[in-house]
Amino acid sequence: MSVHLFGVRHHGPGCARSLAAALSALAPDCILVEGPAEADALAPFAGHAELVPPVALLLYAPADPQRAVFYPFAEYSPEWQALRYASEHGAELRFCDLPQAYRFALRAADDRKDAKKDDIQDDPLRWLARAAGYGDTETWWDHLVEQRGDSLDLFAAIAEMMTALRNETGPPSDDVELKREAWMRTAIRQAVKEGRERIAVVCGAWHVPALATLPSAKSDADLLKGLAKEKIAATWVPWTHGRLTFASGYGAGVTAPGWYRHLWRHRERAGLHWLTEVATLLRKHDLDASSAHVIEAARLADTLAALRDRPRPGLDELMEAVRAVFCYDSDAPLRLIRRELLVDEALGSVPDEVPAVPLAQDVAAQQKRLRMPVRADMTELDLDLRQPAHLEKSVLLHRLALLGVPWGRQQTVRGRTGTFHEQWQLAWEPEFAVDLIAASRWGATLESAATALAADRAAQAHTLPELTRLMETILLADLRAAVDPLMARIQEVGTLTPDLGLLLAALPSLVNVLRYGSARNVDTQALASVVDGLLARACIALPYGLRGVADDAAAALLGQIIAADQAVRLLQDEAHAAAWFDALEAGATSDLSHPLLAGRCGRILTEQGRWDSERAARQLALRCSPAVPPLVTAHWLEGFLQGSGALLAHSDPLWHIVNGWLLAQPDHVFTELLPLLRRTVATFSAPERRELGQRAAQAGGAVTHAAAATAIDPARARRVLPILHTLFGTGSLQEAVHGE
Repeated sequence: MSVHLFGVRHHGPGCARSLAAALSALAPDCILVEGPAEADALAPFAGHAELVPPVALLLYAPADPQRAVFYPFAEYSPEWQALRYASEHGAELRFCDLPQAYRFALRAADDRKDAKKDDIQDDPLRWLARAAGYGDTETWWDHLVEQRGDSLDLFAAIAEMMTALRNETGPPSDDVELKREAWMRTAIRQAVKEGRERIAVVCGAWHVPALATLPSAKSDADLLKGLAKEKIAATWVPWTHGRLTFASGYGAGVTAPGWYRHLWRHRERAGLHWLTEVATLLRKHDLDASSAHVIEAARLADTLAALRDRPRPGLDELMEAVRAVFCYDSDAPLRLIRRELLVDEALGSVPDEVPAVPLAQDVAAQQKRLRMPVRADMTELDLDLRQPAHLEKSVLLHRLALLGVPWGRQQTVRGRTGTFHEQWQLAWEPEFAVDLIAASRWGATLESAATALAADRAAQAHTLPELTRLMETILLADLRAAVDPLMARIQEVGTLTPDLGLLLAALPSLVNVLRYGSARNVDTQALASVVDGLLARACIALPYGLRGVADDAAAALLGQIIAADQAVRLLQDEAHAAAWFDALEAGATSDLSHPLLAGRCGRILTEQGRWDSERAARQLALRCSPAVPPLVTAHWLEGFLQGSGALLAHSDPLWHIVNGWLLAQPDHVFTELLPLLRRTVATFSAPERRELGQRAAQAGGAVTHAAAATAIDPARARRVLPILHTLFGTGSLQEAVHGE
């Protein structure tokens, strides 16, 4: 009877290769692996052909699924190799770490403590790395362990090294770590008691000295006495290489999972194979890369390793050689290499037989039926909602988004209009498995869960915009059972909403719903009556809602007026448009309206042809009269011109009025108004600013030539031109016009 300890680094290909050789030589009949004891029943799935790493063990509290922990495995993880060996050779495998049923309670208590560790306990390997002349632990361990071939002596060396370190640092100060090691020793005693002949223990290298000598069983039992326990569920979930870069579960992550997978798959001349992959990648993206680049980069990497007294080039030497030879010291190709090769994003797969909540099973069945494979990298999905299969895909994505699982993110595509087209970007994240478990409290199927959640949100919502946005979401997700209750709620809240901003904010979402109705075969007649009532109330409230508004509130209301105007246009209803324009005109012509909002109302009326240029010029002249305070005029101009300077550039009457008003301002007043005017002009497009600058320069020249026949002082008139050039961003035009 013998116990063999194999101290490893989690996700280490060198440790994994040496462990596989050691297990083959030992042929153990029992393997104990550092991991949660609740996952023992899931270990046999490691031999299933459809369980393809990267994958992770997910353990969560059914009462609160957001309290969860992941134990990830890559194909080069030593623990995964132990699982595979046990499955292929019929050896019994158990997880020997402290069960998460206890650790969840311990973790909550530990979070309330401010545990302090000295430097060496916080990162003990860093001291050895520095002593060996390395700047970081990752590079040192990579050269010492991960790049070596199979070595049965490796684990003895690791045990000796960790023993020396732990003798230096003393026992762990972390109470959870002490309990974990006590549980591991208890698991070893249990296996020995059962008469196992050859016991292999695969654990983190740091724990080996604590397991090599077993204290009395009573001392460990005392450490574990009285632990609180929670109910825990476990399952396998897909994982990604990108997530392997994060510390989770084992508390260990890797910086370059793609590089480690490369080391695992290419035992000999890994550096040369890596450089060849770099060249292939660059050529795939039409970048210069040849066999000569590969040869030169390999020579440079070997030279760097020799200069640093290292046995072979590591990732640092290879990346420096790639930067110098392939990238010509440019960061752009390096970013591509880091994304495609260092991380090499991949998503594992899990068989259907793995235990899962009904909601997750329903989602997986729909993904399979609609032929929407789950992938970790970003993929584009272009949907034509007139096709039934595409419409079902859209409904699936909208329902998942409602449940807080944003597998797809809808994109806005320029040049594509109408309600029959959707563009999505899909990327599956491992955390979505937890989100689906958490959402399962709403229902066992995707439709029932989304409907129940929508009904709950409708009951909790208290403002009209919240309800109308929810209505849009419900119809996009085709949750017809939730429509009628929500409609009643909208009518109830709408009759009690006097605030103009809330009425205007509710309109865009409802109008969008009316547009979606034809694409999604939804009856929206009842909703149309709600829109009619809300729009009528908004038109009545608008002239009065613009009065007595503070500047900050006016800025918020400005965006709501713009969005509501676009919604009214989408309705394409003449009666609604006429009532809306009448309300805007009442607000635009009232002296009591906030000038910013009055200016925007005038802008909308001018753009839509309700005001001709002469009427707009009269209103502008009135607002720019000497009786109006300059700051009020500037606010009005901001509302009238914000977003586009086309009206000012193409209308001579408007230009002359604004230009004359600017010239009439005293220096101190103009300086005070300049930030506000600059903010307005900054919203113009570059061609508009250029055209306005040219007009300003031409006006300056005209002033100079007419000065002799008028009482205008040319020097004083030209004094304003630098400020105008600053305002319009056309500093070079003055030189072009005047030859200065």
